[in-house]
Amino acid sequence: MADDKRILAFGDSLTWGWVPSEDFVPTTRYPFAQRWTGVMLEALGDGYEVVEEGLSGRTTNADDPLDGRLNGAGYLPAALATHLPLDLVVIMLGTNDTKQYFAREPFDIAVGLADLLLAVAGSAGGVGTAYPAPAALVVAPPPLGELTDPWHREVFRGGRAKTEALPALYAGVAGTFGAAFLDAGEVTATDGVDGVHFTPENNVALGRAIAERVGSLLA
Repeated sequence: MADDKRILAFGDSLTWGWVPSEDFVPTTRYPFAQRWTGVMLEALGDGYEVVEEGLSGRTTNADDPLDGRLNGAGYLPAALATHLPLDLVVIMLGTNDTKQYFAREPFDIAVGLADLLLAVAGSAGGVGTAYPAPAALVVAPPPLGELTDPWHREVFRGGRAKTEALPALYAGVAGTFGAAFLDAGEVTATDGVDGVHFTPENNVALGRAIAERVGSLLA
C-alpha cells in the first residue's frame, strides 16, 4: 500500500539469511519467512513493508581485499536513493570488521558505524525527489560463538572479544547521531553450528525483538 511504513534492513549474512554448516561454505539461504526480516514483518502486521539489503561479508566501511563489493558505506548511499521513500533504516553490521586482516579495534568499527549513519542522515532528496531522510535503528550484532571451521577460526581470531565490545560503543554512536539502538546479544545469539550465523530460533528471537522496537518507533 502507498501509505505503508517502509523499512530498509541493511546488513551482512545475518540479514541475508545464511544457513550455517560445519563446513561453512557453500551455503544456502533461509526462506524469507525464516529470516529475521520476515519474522519482523509478520510480527509488525499490516501497514509495513521491508526492503532487504543484506550481503554476506559486508563491512561497515572497510575495503575487503578479497572482495571489492563489501564496503557498506560505499554502497549505502546508492541503496538509500534506490529505495526512497523510507521511514526507517535498520543497520546491523560490524561482525565482518573483526576479521584479522582488517586489524580493526572496536573503536574503528564504531567509527565505521558513524560513517553509515552520516549516509542515512544525508540521504534526503534521493535523485530528483524531495523525500526526507529516514530515521535509523542501530542493532549491535551478537557476539561470535565458537567457530568450527579452521580457516574462519583464524580469520576471526580475536573477533569474539571485539564483538563483545561493540554494543557499548554502538550505543554511544547511536545516541550521538540521534538513532535508536538495540543490542541483539541481549535477545539472541549466534547459535549456528559454525559459530557465526543464526539458527531459525535465533532469527525468530531477533525478528520479534526488532519488530517491537520498530513498532514503537514508527507508531
